[in-house]
Amino acid sequence: MALRGIKVVELAGLAPAPYAGMILSDFGARVIRVDRTKPMIVMDRLCRGKQSIALNWKKPQGLDVLRKLCLSADVVIEPFRPGVMEKMGLGPDLLTKENPRLIYARMTGFGQSGVYKNMAGHDINYLATSGVLSQLGRKGERPDPPINLLGDFAGGGMVCALGICMALLERVNSGKGQVVDANMVEGSAYISSFTFMLAGMGLFDNEKGTNLLDGGAHFYDTYKTSDGKYMAVGAIEPQFYKALIEGLQLPADELPSQMDMSTWPDMRERLAKVFSTKSREEWTRVFDGTDACVTPIMTRDEAPGHPHNQENGSFLINEIGHPEPVPAPRLSRTWELPRLAHPVVGEHTPEILAELGYKEDEVRHLQELGAVVSAGEAPSKL
Repeated sequence: MALRGIKVVELAGLAPAPYAGMILSDFGARVIRVDRTKPMIVMDRLCRGKQSIALNWKKPQGLDVLRKLCLSADVVIEPFRPGVMEKMGLGPDLLTKENPRLIYARMTGFGQSGVYKNMAGHDINYLATSGVLSQLGRKGERPDPPINLLGDFAGGGMVCALGICMALLERVNSGKGQVVDANMVEGSAYISSFTFMLAGMGLFDNEKGTNLLDGGAHFYDTYKTSDGKYMAVGAIEPQFYKALIEGLQLPADELPSQMDMSTWPDMRERLAKVFSTKSREEWTRVFDGTDACVTPIMTRDEAPGHPHNQENGSFLINEIGHPEPVPAPRLSRTWELPRLAHPVVGEHTPEILAELGYKEDEVRHLQELGAVVSAGEAPSKL
């Protein structure tokens, strides 16, 4: 696998940092998640193929283990606000002095600098600050947050993983690591470069929900079918629009010009009435195999069963019987299905401590102090 031999230490967090770690794990890296020792409900499901060590960071002995673990790694991923790692004596300046090859990835919402750097926030706040959220939604309605995919995962975890991979590649030539400052404000803005860079060119110049690609055009929208399901329409180019009109059996010679924006609202109503006359399955049969750019909108539960996804093996079934997407992109020589096992908190504590050079009696002493915990072990009350 592409990242085999790379050791990653991921400090446990939520959403973007675990996703970055999962990407690296999916492509072969050994990812060790550093969990806390206190009992908790573990919300992280983005942990397939990872290992877990449970440390009590409030104990100096636990911090010492964490420091040794970080110094043994190729990559550290930390998800905290600026200054947290420095207060623990584990900031990048100190660790990279001892391990110059270390790549230190910092995954935050607002970044390491700026007036918002110490503020709490979530995906919706980062999108709001980036200028992206204002572009999402229907005309005349409030901005509509798209779950937490754009900030946390696309602009957060994915961008962080990309930065780590670029730093790993650069290290081949320089022999040196570096700090990867990934934050969701800049990441989500960067993901949205298309809308910023095309400003003034006619595609995104009007109020949200009235432009070519944001639901303003009747030929780039979704439509409800007679059975309460939906079809997606993306017939932008003239030849594709022609195929759409033919499939809908509308009289092409009586319709306005496709790009006459003044007619888009009326045409949307007309298309909505036509789509409401057949079920999703009936419309799928009409448009499958054509270039009309019309496809059924599959639910999350339906998508793994779609013939296209089944043929490609685009989803796999995890250990609890639920579908998960396979890693993307596929590499021709070094792509494999991911390791599906999800670690229990502290499952690999003894193994990892042994690798760091701790002897059995030293491990027992750390456990007695409450500095480390193994899976199924009650944390110390000390």
